[in-house]
Amino acid sequence: MAGHHVRLLKFLTQFEMGGTERQAICLARTLDRTRFELRMACFHDQGSLRAEIEALRIPLTEFPISHLYGPRTLRQQLRFAARLRRDRIQVLHAYNFYPIVFAVPFAKLAGVPVVVASIRDCGVYLSPSQRRVQRLVCRLADRIVANAEAVRQWLVSDGHRPDKISVIRNGIDLSLFGPRPADGRLRREIGLPADSPIVAILTRLTPKKGVEDFLEAAAIVTRCVPHARFAVVGGGNVVVDGAIVPDVAYRQTLGARALRLGIADRVVFTGMRLDTPQLLSDIAVSVLPSLSEGLSNALLESMAAGVPVVATRVGGNPEVVDEGRTGLLVPPQDPSALAQAICRLLEDHELASRFSLAGQRRVTELFSLERMTRETERLYLDLLERAR
Repeated sequence: MAGHHVRLLKFLTQFEMGGTERQAICLARTLDRTRFELRMACFHDQGSLRAEIEALRIPLTEFPISHLYGPRTLRQQLRFAARLRRDRIQVLHAYNFYPIVFAVPFAKLAGVPVVVASIRDCGVYLSPSQRRVQRLVCRLADRIVANAEAVRQWLVSDGHRPDKISVIRNGIDLSLFGPRPADGRLRREIGLPADSPIVAILTRLTPKKGVEDFLEAAAIVTRCVPHARFAVVGGGNVVVDGAIVPDVAYRQTLGARALRLGIADRVVFTGMRLDTPQLLSDIAVSVLPSLSEGLSNALLESMAAGVPVVATRVGGNPEVVDEGRTGLLVPPQDPSALAQAICRLLEDHELASRFSLAGQRRVTELFSLERMTRETERLYLDLLERAR
């Protein structure tokens, strides 16, 4: 392929803050532009990360739909196929269920040489019928990319061909998430005492992320570390009439639970933040209590910043956290075990410091953005060579 640009198109749902969106944009920023000519497509041209696409000057086309099936969606799919042919796209890479089902069949119809489907969780958000549809559509793809070995194993158990699955784990920009002195910004903005250790969860606000378990654990932690404070960093969204809006109802439910637990004055809901590297400098323990997980950016970013972590033993979390060496793993939906692990790190400063250093080394060695980018580029080029 020397001397030629590979015409690549990536398809996402939208550009709200989320693990998939952040990984796709990081990859867009670091792809070798001397070898790849990148375009992007989406259903909803909106979201907090949209400005990064503009800054990168990546051509973006919207294919708005309100349902995955129907005559209006079919018209958008035919328009999509026409765009692929017009732009002579050589590699189509679709991320997660809705873009995969929408884009993969029509990319094949348009004659795109290489079609890639990224699946980044273990199917907990899909109904049985959606899993069947995804399985059928992915038979058309040339390769399925999972972001964790746990996801690959789930895909195989769900009936996908093992030889069509590649694992490319998430990568983060280490230059953004190195350890830095605490600047007190988070404390000042949300009114927390200067001497209180902050225990935080950085996540989208959805029931599958275990936020309720975090609040239950926080109530227990206050008994052993009374001066601890807790931050829920992140927002949740729903789609209403085709527009993405904050999920106010779920946020209110979480606030009501904190009130019932008697910790409303100790817990702060920050909403979505774009300054995660700065916030991490003020956090004593980062917690990921997910009920299911692919491979968590929040864990990688926390460890890269030198923040000790506690996570549930689900999905790809054990691939990130080396239990007892770089952090602590607990069973999901077990607030008592979660609280015990948090208290252990808050009270044992030597252990927390050891995890901090070991976590930084692990992320540097295994989860760099450069490694993820090179592996993805090699995959595209290898598949394209086979197609030729």
